[in-house]
Amino acid sequence: MEEIRMHGRGGQGSVKASMVLAEAAFQGDKYVQAFPRFGVERRGAPVEAFTRIDDKPVQIRSQIYYPNGVIVLDSTLIDVVDVTNGLKEGGWILINSNKKPEEYDFGNDYKVYTVNATKIAVRNKLGSRSSPIVNTAIVGAFAKITGMVGLEAVYQGIEEAIPRYKEENKQAAKEAFEETKV
Repeated sequence: MEEIRMHGRGGQGSVKASMVLAEAAFQGDKYVQAFPRFGVERRGAPVEAFTRIDDKPVQIRSQIYYPNGVIVLDSTLIDVVDVTNGLKEGGWILINSNKKPEEYDFGNDYKVYTVNATKIAVRNKLGSRSSPIVNTAIVGAFAKITGMVGLEAVYQGIEEAIPRYKEENKQAAKEAFEETKV
């Protein structure tokens, strides 16, 4: 079973990203589960979302404590939240950042990938310049680094889970897939 934890801020689309990812995996005949964890926080507050992907039905009903990978939708959270907490040895970290992967130091236990999902979201007019919605771009980057879902499956996930601006979101996913630094 692949377990992915996402760290974002309210309004960035972390919850939708987990839903798009789950839908994309479902299109590939996988069993999935996607859910958020947040309280009464408001826009800008830290939020976590989780996705499980497996070849057999997912029976676990708890948050993910030991993920295979972590997605960080806002790199400023790295200074606030221990995004590596519970991350399995050899796991991966995908960060929305304009930095290169080697500029992050999480030790030698993890593979780090970066994509400037903010720039991609702004370029595709997703959200506003001050508050871009990076969810579909980050799922496109996920597809590139893991190969667990294909880009066509991501497009289908967008069709199912995103209510508006479907073509712009598909374009953002495609650009992130192409621009992710591996």
